[in-house]
Amino acid sequence: MTTKILLTSFDTWLPHQESNSSDDLLAKASQIQSLPDSIIFLRKLPVDFQSAPNLAIAQINQIQPDTVICCGMAESRQKLTVESCACCERDLLKTTVDLEQLIADLPTTEISHEAGKFVCEALYYAVLKHLADSLLSTKCIFVHVPVLTADNADKIVADFLLILNRLS
Repeated sequence: MTTKILLTSFDTWLPHQESNSSDDLLAKASQIQSLPDSIIFLRKLPVDFQSAPNLAIAQINQIQPDTVICCGMAESRQKLTVESCACCERDLLKTTVDLEQLIADLPTTEISHEAGKFVCEALYYAVLKHLADSLLSTKCIFVHVPVLTADNADKIVADFLLILNRLS
């Protein structure tokens, strides 16, 4: 059986940003010939607390993926970071994915317990809540992507592809 994976990214939101590293990562991943056909891209979500989650959840409802990997930009981070949880007010939701096992031996990836208190966290929380409320067994993680440079892009893409493979 083929595993359906939904990948999301964000658009830019500040004037100085030429691109969003989360979308840059998905653009690079989409060019990989060996990527399974069962990967669905939902790229350049608006950086908006309501419409980003609404668009992602609508896509989840439509395609019923086995795994959702939401990606967002983290300009101040140096490594790919997989978020363990998301908060909304006093409510905390954790991913059901074993992150320690998922990122074992990945040199440019680490686990974060702080999803950022911005649209990234709002999206992650909304998706985790929707999946829990719907009693879907869909796995979901959120990955923060540092700005991609000539020095780190190949390493970041390699780690991301290994994460994709481990979740499929």
